[in-house]
Amino acid sequence: MPAFTKDADWLDWDADPTKPSYVPPPGAVDAHCHVFGPGDEFPFAPERKYTPCDASKDQLWALRDFLGFDRNVVVQATCHGADNSAMVDALLHSDGRARGVATIRPDVTDAELFEMHQAGVRGVRFNFVKRLVDPKPDAYYRALVERIAPLGWHVVIYFEAADLAERWNLFTSLPVTVVVDHMGRPDVTKPVDGEEFGQFLLFMEENQNVWSKVSCPERLSVQGPPAYADVRPFARAVVERFPDRVLWGTDWPHPNMKSHMPDDGLLVDVIPHIAPTAELQQALLVANPTRLYWED
Repeated sequence: MPAFTKDADWLDWDADPTKPSYVPPPGAVDAHCHVFGPGDEFPFAPERKYTPCDASKDQLWALRDFLGFDRNVVVQATCHGADNSAMVDALLHSDGRARGVATIRPDVTDAELFEMHQAGVRGVRFNFVKRLVDPKPDAYYRALVERIAPLGWHVVIYFEAADLAERWNLFTSLPVTVVVDHMGRPDVTKPVDGEEFGQFLLFMEENQNVWSKVSCPERLSVQGPPAYADVRPFARAVVERFPDRVLWGTDWPHPNMKSHMPDDGLLVDVIPHIAPTAELQQALLVANPTRLYWED
């Protein structure tokens, strides 16, 4: 196996997070996290745009238990390209407590799709963030959706605020459930009731198949930790307006963070500020992810 050296400016995940004061409800799901390698067992992709530190399934399970969650949704990391081996291995060693979101290419076979489904994969991720990947034409994604739709899978889309208008026709025409990563990365220096975020809310309002992850305040915040107070109004607006179509996740091990490495315990403590009632918390952390990932 090749030896991998992480990027010189790579920030490692916090191995000693704070114990959160917020206690998630029974059955809570961390619906957005990743595994990296370990690189000597699951090599990183030659076409990757970053080389991370290792972040194994066992380390992820330990964090899950420490934070008070019961289950995980492991999203394929771009550093592994379309080789889903590390993610699938995590699912197979989760005792049924994890589901997955894969990255696929046109050459994937039906047999491979079925095998991933049996392992617990329930969706595919399309990344449109140009600094991380090289996005393809719309027809490329439509063809892949035709392949996964018969399995009942959904699509996760990762884009930045400016990309929504550019890909509006694609995003609004997909015939499956569409889950947006991190609220489409809003610019939190702009008003929560302004035109830009209003476009995202309209996107969800007009398309009942669109869900959103209200995650990653550490990526969006200008004010920063520990409160990430400037992100809270955006997440709360989505949770309160679309309570049955929201998910939450840690984003552990926080790939490509440059400003700081977040404390996962403090991220959990943001939850009651964006989902202020027990009913909203139950929907966000238990009912919604269970419906999307565990009810076939």
